[in-house]
Amino acid sequence: MFISPAYAQTATGASSQGGMAGFLSLAPLILVFVVFYFLMIRPQQRRMKTLQNAIAAVKKGDTVVTAGGLVGKVTKVEDQFVEVEIAPNTRVKVVKATLAEVTALGAKPAND
Repeated sequence: MFISPAYAQTATGASSQGGMAGFLSLAPLILVFVVFYFLMIRPQQRRMKTLQNAIAAVKKGDTVVTAGGLVGKVTKVEDQFVEVEIAPNTRVKVVKATLAEVTALGAKPAND
C-alpha cells in the first residue's frame, strides 16, 4: 500500500471563537441589504403607491400617459377602463392599469 488513509480532523479554531465569528461574516451582507432597501425598494414602493392613488382618482379632463406611450385627455372613466382622446375625434379605450402617468386637470405643457 503506497497511499495511507486520510482522516478528517476537527476544527478547533472555529469552535473556540463562538457565535461572534458567524455574525461578523454575515454583517456585510446584512449591511448591503439594508442599504439596498433604503435606496431602492422603499422609494419604488412610494412611487407605486402614489401612481396607484392617482390612477384610482383619474377623472374626465385629466391628461394621461399610457405604458405604450400614448398621451391624451380622458373623456370617460369606467371601473377598469378609461377612454382617452389622443387626437381630435380619435378616442381609444385603455385599461386603467396601463396608465403610467396622470396629470391633473388644468396643467398645461411648458411649450404651449
